[in-house]
Amino acid sequence: MDCRTATIVFALVALTCADPVKFADCGSTVGKVSLVDIQPCPSQPCKLQKGQSYAVNVTFNSIVESKTSTAVVHGVVAGIPIPFPIPVEDGCKSGIACPIMSQKSYHYVNQLPVKAEYPAIKLVVEWELRDDSSKDLFCIRFPVQIV
Repeated sequence: MDCRTATIVFALVALTCADPVKFADCGSTVGKVSLVDIQPCPSQPCKLQKGQSYAVNVTFNSIVESKTSTAVVHGVVAGIPIPFPIPVEDGCKSGIACPIMSQKSYHYVNQLPVKAEYPAIKLVVEWELRDDSSKDLFCIRFPVQIV
């Protein structure tokens, strides 16, 4: 089993064992999110340990076709969005088989690394996945606490 397949299998198993994360839609214009899961996150808001990485799984339906998808993540602190780097911005390398088709469900899987140098703070993560027209296949917000 290659690494990508193992990651997808792990994410799907995690989805069946976890409580979904409460999230707010922040402008999903060409898709609709049905489920958000973060592993490990036994309670909400998720407490993210410095130096750890967390699996972020988003199940969504697309209402458009798109050859590409790009993730953009921000930490929102006091209403100010601060870019939050992730290891793989290409959604087509994050559990999604591209091209994305209209009226189909997808399981997006990525990692949220929490660097040791981040301050201990409560914030809101804003995660967008954009299509090839830069429209949001999904845009979600969920609260976290870095500890």
